[in-house]
Amino acid sequence: MTATLDRTRFVDDWRRWHAARNDALRQPLGWLSLTALHWLDETPAEYDGAPGTWNTDGDTVVHVRGEAPEIHTPVEGAPGVEVEFEAGYVEIIRRTGRFAIRIHDRNAPALAAFAGVPVYEPDAKWLLAGRFEAFGEARTVTTGAVVDGLEHHHRAAGLIRFDHDGREHTLVAFGETGGPLRVLFTDATSGVTTYRAARRLDIGVPGENGSVTLDFTRSENLPCAFTDAATCPVAPAENRLPFAVEAGERNPRNQQ
Repeated sequence: MTATLDRTRFVDDWRRWHAARNDALRQPLGWLSLTALHWLDETPAEYDGAPGTWNTDGDTVVHVRGEAPEIHTPVEGAPGVEVEFEAGYVEIIRRTGRFAIRIHDRNAPALAAFAGVPVYEPDAKWLLAGRFEAFGEARTVTTGAVVDGLEHHHRAAGLIRFDHDGREHTLVAFGETGGPLRVLFTDATSGVTTYRAARRLDIGVPGENGSVTLDFTRSENLPCAFTDAATCPVAPAENRLPFAVEAGERNPRNQQ
């Protein structure tokens, strides 16, 4: 009876998580509202959906839509500077020293067509016990991105060791040693039923003895799974699991 109640609670909790994910993606100016990504250079140019002209000038972006130019200084790797327009906003970003604008439009076709993220059905066999081992000092792990030529730099706190199917596996965990951890990973489903670049799994704060639970049923897509206007990282080489994680979110592009 207890096992049945635990199973019921597990499924109910997962369904609430899945519903919250869908609600977040339905936000009118979230990731599904992205309609374009434009890389800028020194020549002023106009872009559909982005009022005015846009160009770079050293470490700044110049936007002209009236008599006086607006000067913006986005931070490398950080969320962009937002410039509002009638249907949404333009996000000015800096990635690997390059500047771009992304257009968020509340009338985006992807947002209008969204019917929920495809998922594997929740199965408690994908709750795996692990152990976190902190590095002596935090390290920076550099990965590529879904956009050629870009890099992402991640603060890595340590390794997570866990067993699956009689073998030990390790994942590099990002975050702070004493804080919540997360991993980016691929597996044998990547590029088949799940998105090829990576999925994200939030781990939470390790227990006093380093104990963690990897709930692969809550593996999430990165924004690049939904739009070509994202600049997401790929999984580090150390986090490419050799088995199929048939749990969590599937590739939404397979619905198209």
